[in-house]
Amino acid sequence: MAFFMKSMISNQVKNLGFGGGSEEKKEEGGASEPAAAHGMTREEYEEYQKQMIEEKMERDAAFTQKKAERACLRVHLREKYRLPKSEMDENQIQIAGDDVDLPEDLRKMVDEDQEEEEDKDSILGHLQNLQNMDLDAIKEKAQATFTEIKQSAEQKCCVM
Repeated sequence: MAFFMKSMISNQVKNLGFGGGSEEKKEEGGASEPAAAHGMTREEYEEYQKQMIEEKMERDAAFTQKKAERACLRVHLREKYRLPKSEMDENQIQIAGDDVDLPEDLRKMVDEDQEEEEDKDSILGHLQNLQNMDLDAIKEKAQATFTEIKQSAEQKCCVM
């Protein structure tokens, strides 16, 4: 316990600047210390730092591109369903450089949906829907409804 207190007090004194010459040593070897801590020479460490910065920039650019693609998709969906526009999405697309398109997979899905909707809206689409109907089931239901109405009318009216 006494060692802990002594160590804590000496750390506080060093933090106040009364630690002696240890700070001067840190200032002299400031650039080589991180390299030495990673087990590299100064040149290797600088090259490593450049690579890390380049990789971060690439990741940031890819992230920005993905965000812009998602914003483009949201804009497309808002136009399709006539929803209000979002300034945030438009700003995101502008940040990415306005050359953003939907991702290829999403573009295929959207194109397929549009084709399906166009087919449904066309006369041929309506004719296909008529062909898909079960006419026998419709006849049976109509016959059952007619019979039910006829029976209820016979019960209510004595003349029939």
